[in-house]
Amino acid sequence: MPKIPGINPEQAVRALEKAGFRVIRQGKHIIMSDGIVRLTIPRHNPINAFTMGAIARDAGLSPEEFKKLL
Repeated sequence: MPKIPGINPEQAVRALEKAGFRVIRQGKHIIMSDGIVRLTIPRHNPINAFTMGAIARDAGLSPEEFKKLL
């Protein structure tokens, strides 16, 4: 079972903004960056838990750190 639940894209964007990422552009996917790392967040609702776990890992966050930002 994944440690990060499936969430909607708006929640994911708010959590990643707290971690220092900013939205670069939006379309079918939301592209965010902190100046070094670029993340692609799908707009489907909810985002699959495994996909959300991979996005958090790419952002350099553990599942526990990501849950605290939600």
